[in-house]
Amino acid sequence: MMPENILIIGGSYFAGRSLVEHLVNEKGFNVFTFNRGNIPLNIQNVTELHGDRTDVDSIKKNIPLMDWDVLIDFCGYTPDDIKKVIHGVKGKIKQYIFISSTSVYDTSSILPLDEKAATLRLPQPELGEYAEYGLNKIKAENLFEKECGKKSISWTILRPSIIYGRFNYAPREAYFFDLIEKDEPVIIPENDLALFTFIYVEDLAKIIIKCMGNKGVHNRVFNTVSHEYFSYKKYLEILEKITKKTIKTIQMSAAKIVQERIPLPFPIDQHQIYSGQKLYKALGFEFTPLSYGLKKTYEFHQFLNQRKRDH
Repeated sequence: MMPENILIIGGSYFAGRSLVEHLVNEKGFNVFTFNRGNIPLNIQNVTELHGDRTDVDSIKKNIPLMDWDVLIDFCGYTPDDIKKVIHGVKGKIKQYIFISSTSVYDTSSILPLDEKAATLRLPQPELGEYAEYGLNKIKAENLFEKECGKKSISWTILRPSIIYGRFNYAPREAYFFDLIEKDEPVIIPENDLALFTFIYVEDLAKIIIKCMGNKGVHNRVFNTVSHEYFSYKKYLEILEKITKKTIKTIQMSAAKIVQERIPLPFPIDQHQIYSGQKLYKALGFEFTPLSYGLKKTYEFHQFLNQRKRDH
């Protein structure tokens, strides 16, 4: 039986918004979102609930008493975030899908990293304000499994790598789009050996839907990444084809990039590559090639820029 009542924690922007749009297009779902309400969706047949997911009383007050077939959590960053949702949501939660991150993994020379790889045990001070991000995510995962087990909730953890696509609020692909449109050079690492992996935001939405009500993913953890590996050079080659522009580049050492605080959005001196084989075997999902997904993302970027100019 397909799930009906869907509660999405977050859901107003980027990956959450993409999921909501896919669910509405597929029909047959009662879709609810819960967030602070700062970015209204205004999508027909979606019930927008407003409150603070870090406040258990706000959760109890603003999320109605219902049996939830699936709860999907896009913005759980700490163990406390998870605990308050599990104990604050009234009614039965049949399946809880937690969107975690590949940031939970510790560094390793054995690549690509699969779900059995070692996870972080300490903060990463080299990441500055994000030093605790990956560590908090893995702590949240551990508590998530424990608390779901106590309440007999079927759970699934998805660990996306670098997400790209429409409405991306992180300055990743837009960083390059803007430089290209201004005809400004792109600084890249002189050592082009660092490889990284992506997941298209539309693919992530489709994967989540395939997980809903699917016993084959119950109580399991999955890397959520495409099978393609990219370096800065290869990434820019794709952008040249998409934009039909010659991209000027300046090579710079990783140390100088850090020193001059060049905001490159991908790793500059180490691999961040992960295996998505476990998810592929469970779902048989065919990932969108980066060349196509990035093309659609660039077209959307141009559309938004044109709309800004028109207004």
